[in-house]
Amino acid sequence: MARPYSDDLRRKLLEAHDLGKGSLAELADRFGVSLSWAWKISSARKRTGSADRKPYQPGPKVRVDRDAVRQLLESKPDLYLRELQAELKAATGIQVSTPHLWKIVGELGFRLKKSRSMPRSGTPKRTVGDAKPS
Repeated sequence: MARPYSDDLRRKLLEAHDLGKGSLAELADRFGVSLSWAWKISSARKRTGSADRKPYQPGPKVRVDRDAVRQLLESKPDLYLRELQAELKAATGIQVSTPHLWKIVGELGFRLKKSRSMPRSGTPKRTVGDAKPS
């Protein structure tokens, strides 16, 4: 991930703009930043009154008990995601989306199992004699 520009660069660009040393487009070119970034910090300063960037605020912490998911899958390995989701909610009281649960299941090392009751694929496997010439 790219590192944010320093607060010093933000202040210098905005100060030069306030002193009338050029338009935002000219100053963005002079300071080596994009015009959209110059517009963004200018409008942010108008909104907040501060030239400093907002501190980083990470998203919500993961609330899923991975040990509970592992125990559920080891005790009932044939659960569908929807069933696993319901069992997890009953066990821990935490509601988790199925895509997030699928990600956790993959991180725990569990994989999708092939169903033995499904018919074989209709596409035959290639053999050495059946290979395309190069």
